[in-house]
Amino acid sequence: MNFASDNTSVAAPAILEAVIAANAAGPAMPYGNDDWTKRVVGQLRDLFECDLTAFPVATGTAANALALSVLMPPYGALFCHEVAHIQVDECGAPEFYTGGAKLVTLPGDDAKIDAATLDERLRNGWIGNVHNPQPKAVSITQITETGGLYSAGEIAAIADVAHRQHLKVHMDGARFANALAASNAAPADITWRAGVDVLSFGATKNGALAAEAVVFFDPKLAQDFAFRRKRGGHLFSKMRFVSAQLEAYLANDLWLANARHANAMLQRLKQGLASLPGVTVHGAAPANLMYVTLSNPMVDGLERAGFKFYREGGEGMIRLVAAFNTDPKHVDLFLETARRLSR
Repeated sequence: MNFASDNTSVAAPAILEAVIAANAAGPAMPYGNDDWTKRVVGQLRDLFECDLTAFPVATGTAANALALSVLMPPYGALFCHEVAHIQVDECGAPEFYTGGAKLVTLPGDDAKIDAATLDERLRNGWIGNVHNPQPKAVSITQITETGGLYSAGEIAAIADVAHRQHLKVHMDGARFANALAASNAAPADITWRAGVDVLSFGATKNGALAAEAVVFFDPKLAQDFAFRRKRGGHLFSKMRFVSAQLEAYLANDLWLANARHANAMLQRLKQGLASLPGVTVHGAAPANLMYVTLSNPMVDGLERAGFKFYREGGEGMIRLVAAFNTDPKHVDLFLETARRLSR
């Protein structure tokens, strides 16, 4: 009955089985020179319909920080939302791996930035002014930290502003599968076709043990990434066990099936809670994460009943997240308990 995070979930059985199978296969070449890693890069090329290059890593923080390190000089400015994960939840890793680049935050509803706000900020006289950090990149999160979803058009508009000023576009896709399942778009349409240059492709929140990939849609941007990954401690000697997770994750569309289930469970929660008096659902929340405000007695009562979630954002506000293995019975019990408490 844990709705605190999709990080609380177990690993998907198919992914565990793939790791065991990789182990049973015996010796393999180290440091990513194995067949599993080669196959994963091929899978991603097929998925995104382009000649990309990709690098497995173990954590989302490493994926984001190392991806940004190739886009940003130490004197660079990176634009992101004011509650972006790279700003709030990565303990300064982007600043560390870029050698001191500055994160410049922007406001926006549903934790989304928009093209007009970015354009206005880029016209503030920083570009070319030796006294200011130089704008070099923009990072967007898909889905956002509050459960918002960028459309292909919104991404394209942001990328157009960024590219006109010679900035690169990074996407934090820790929950990219959930975004894709919610948008019904092709993977290419909400990434490189819309102007995204680099994607942090997440798997850990959606059934993997510890596996992400940094995907460069322009392979030229990745010229020194291998060295940065090694220096950052994410070139695994037995990389095949990370890549085996990603291979199983992508095989037979497991990643999308997992995301669709998580999204469906959250939508069931959202619809049930929205029908209760005194309950406010914040934002559209079309995927697997939402913020909702309840009365304090309801929040207290749900916790006493054994449900787990984070209290965030203000009095009575909680965050609810569904995972690939969320039990529908737990969703229904949560709603039944909330209804009883609301009376």
